[in-house]
Formats: sequence, C-alpha cells, structure tokens
Amino acid sequence: MPADGPLVLAVVGPTASGKSDLALRLAETFGGEVVGADAMQLYRGMDIGTAKLPISERRGIPHHQLDVLDVTDEASVAAYQREARRDIADVRGRGLHPVVAGGSGLYVRAALDHLEIPPTDPAVRARLEGEAESHGVAELYAVLRDRDPVAAEAIEPRNTRRIVRALEVIELTARPFSASMPERRFLLPTVMVGLAPGRNEFDRLIDARVDRMWEAGLVDEVEGLVPQGIRDGRTASRALGYAQALAQLDGTMTETEARAETAQLTRRYARRQLSWFRPDPRITWFNPLAEGALDEAVAHVHRAVADNG
Repeated sequence: MPADGPLVLAVVGPTASGKSDLALRLAETFGGEVVGADAMQLYRGMDIGTAKLPISERRGIPHHQLDVLDVTDEASVAAYQREARRDIADVRGRGLHPVVAGGSGLYVRAALDHLEIPPTDPAVRARLEGEAESHGVAELYAVLRDRDPVAAEAIEPRNTRRIVRALEVIELTARPFSASMPERRFLLPTVMVGLAPGRNEFDRLIDARVDRMWEAGLVDEVEGLVPQGIRDGRTASRALGYAQALAQLDGTMTETEARAETAQLTRRYARRQLSWFRPDPRITWFNPLAEGALDEAVAHVHRAVADNG
C-alpha cells in the first residue's frame, strides 16, 4: 500500500471502553470509514454479545470487517489481515481516512503493523487439539509456559485456540511464538489513541454491559444461532457470553451463574487486552469517563491529521 494519502486513524483499548462510539465520531469529523478489528464482530448474527453497533446507529458511516463470517467458520488472522488491508487501501484510495477500531490486539497489529503471519499445518493443529481434549488445556498451557513464557503471559490460560496456535507455530518454525509477534512499526502513517477507564470504573462498565447483554436478549440471539451451527463453530461457540448462554440453554448453568461467569471472564480478558496495548508507546491514552477526555482525543487526532498534511 502506498504511504502517501490520508492518515490511518486507530482506536484501541479493552472491551466496554467506548471504542465504537469514538471511531464513529472520528469518521464523521474527519471524513472516513470504520474498519473493525474485533475477531468476534466478524461473525454474522453475533450482535448483542459482541456489542456490535447496530446499522441504525452508524449514522450512514460504512463499517468494514463486520458480519463477514458464518458462526461455523474459524476466524483467521491471515485472512483478516488480507481483507482489512484491502479495505484500508480502498478507503484511502477514495481520499478518506480509515478508522481502525477494536480490542483484538493481534488483529489490530495485523491491520496496522509490519507482520508476517506464521505457517499453519492442519495435522499438527489437529494433534495439539487432541492433546488439549485428552489431557486438558491446563496441561497444554504448562507446555507453552515452559517453551515460550513470553507468549504464555500474553495468552489467556483457558484460550485453547490461541494456546494450540502458539505451540503449532513453535513446532513448525522452531522459534518462539513470541518471535513472530508484530513489530511496533506502522505500515502506513497512523495515529493511534487508546481508551481505558480506571480499574473500579472499568469493572462497573463491564458488569453493566453484561447485564445489558442479557436484558437485550443474548440468550434468544444464541438460541437463534443454534440451527446455524454455532455449537460446531470452534471460535464462535467459545466467545465470551456465547459459551455461557449456550450453557444456560443446556441447563448446565443458571442465568445468574452465566452472567457472573461472563462478567468475571470479561474482566480478566479486558486486563489482558490492556497488558497487550499498554507497552506500545505509539498509543496516546484517554480515560473515556473523564470530563472532556473524548474532545481531547479528537483534538489529538486533529493535530496528527494536520501534521500529516
């Protein structure tokens, strides 16, 4: 992609921090279109549990990389990178600003940074998945921690898919998975802002979001996805909120238990998101709950756009 052209605007941060709303505001203010960087928002029909902005609330701003997968598909960073970069190039080619917004750290980096996706091998992956099934994910995570402690620190211990992927890459490349992590070097001129409320505020926002999900009909949404095969989707069926709603439908969890586990796991996931983004010196952070903070974020982007010419 040519470097000359409109600046790429990026909004990152943990779940429930208000990224979608700020991305929409930036697209309206500077003339742009939103490119999602949320692995779960790629799935059609997974709307409530992923806090996907309804079309009626997008104020006519096109949003890319939403609703592009069926729930039986497995999300792929490589496929996302290819399609997201195509969207970014198209938006810039029309003289507009791509606004990349999301909290899936590797997806953000795949869209924005120099990143070579490591190889895959279905046979190796199937064997590792079999080991996770027979011995338990905790044992596989212990293997990863021994072989690549840096990667283990960045991966949720219950995230079987990512643990398997990390061990697959280690086996295929004979290098640590962490060595394949992206460089902190933008592919195109980019300004990146981060949203992160204080910890106590953060927990409250997540608890409120989980309550809204159930009140908005998450369980009904998941029940409607069962005939579409969500139980067979290795990625979709394990998504936060969706796994718990499935358990509620199956009667293995009460609603109270499903809500509580979703909130607990979401708080844990959000802290891992922060641990991913925080070390990146290119991000300018704002507390979305502080008075005037979002105006300051817009002003910061305005200066970057002006400096870019």
